[in-house]
Amino acid sequence: WNARTGRDLWMRLTPLELDAAPFDVAVSKPGRWSRRAPGSERWVRPELVAEVEFAEWTPEGVIRQASFKGLRVDKPARLVVREAGETLTPAPTSHLKVTHPERIVDPTSGVTKLDLIRYYESVAQWMLPHLKERPLAMVRAPTGISGELFFQKHAEKTAMPGLRAHDRDLWLNHPPLLTVDTADALMSAAQMNVVEFHTWNSTVRQIDKPDRVIFDLDPGEGVKWQQIQEAAVLVHAFLTELDLKAWLKTSGGKGLHVVVPLTPRLDNKSVKAFSQAFVRHLAKTIPDRFSATSGAANRIGKIYVDYLRNGKAQTTATAFSARARPGMGVSMPVSWEQLPDLKSGAHWTVQTAREYLSFQTQDPWEEYWTTRQSLASAVKRLR
Repeated sequence: WNARTGRDLWMRLTPLELDAAPFDVAVSKPGRWSRRAPGSERWVRPELVAEVEFAEWTPEGVIRQASFKGLRVDKPARLVVREAGETLTPAPTSHLKVTHPERIVDPTSGVTKLDLIRYYESVAQWMLPHLKERPLAMVRAPTGISGELFFQKHAEKTAMPGLRAHDRDLWLNHPPLLTVDTADALMSAAQMNVVEFHTWNSTVRQIDKPDRVIFDLDPGEGVKWQQIQEAAVLVHAFLTELDLKAWLKTSGGKGLHVVVPLTPRLDNKSVKAFSQAFVRHLAKTIPDRFSATSGAANRIGKIYVDYLRNGKAQTTATAFSARARPGMGVSMPVSWEQLPDLKSGAHWTVQTAREYLSFQTQDPWEEYWTTRQSLASAVKRLR
């Protein structure tokens, strides 16, 4: 649903909330399709009528894989009954055939393959602008995130319908690059067990001219969340001093991503050199907080600001991508004003992001898409 529907539902349901189940039958324990832990249900008086599509009735008389379509105002709740002769297998909720929908992707949260696919379906309109025409690397988890994970950057024997394979000339001496440009392609990738989507800093139209710089704030051992928040403020302040506008997103993991949009003029080598100089200046100026050297031993109690992601063919988890980590955090674009309220780099998860987004009326990155800025002045000032 969209933000308006979410607000309407909230206003309608809140006055009807109850402390216990309003039914005279026992409530069965959450099944494998449940998204919530036992005892976390919120009950309301059964006065509203919802129209849903669903996969089937269980032997216990419970509907499985229910998908909310809207409220019905033309029928009172007391007249809702199960129709005689009703089929046990209504039409599926999506045209995509999901194989092994019950497979557990994350044992920690209980997220299933179907849960993950539904998440990507629900955020497709938000996510696609961050994916379109960007070469990508995908992290696949055929047996779940606790099993073997592997990166895929190119087309393989196992086809993913909808993904676009580009001309080999785009990246000489490499197999064709792939892009996810449509919702169908996104769903196809999710069906093929893709959990994470990582994208280049350039598009296929100007493959050698990055249109962004990304600073990945990666905390070392012993770093507290408040230190990461403060580090993001310092990075933002430094960029502002260089007359560069920057946007923020959670990483879905431990840290944060600071993203600077660019006019695609400089080559990969020049952009990477700028990011390296930027990070080295940070580490030299505030050595007790920042490290410009990778490796766990070099950032104990410090935050490593990863500039290596700005080299050619290097990728970063894209906005709204789930992460193949316990809890299934997602990378969420946020405003700088939201930074103090964040609890971690995985503040939102596959299970909570959709509800959050349903109440958002404005994209915090709205101006990102129209911001064009050059590194020329910033490079001179760093020198």
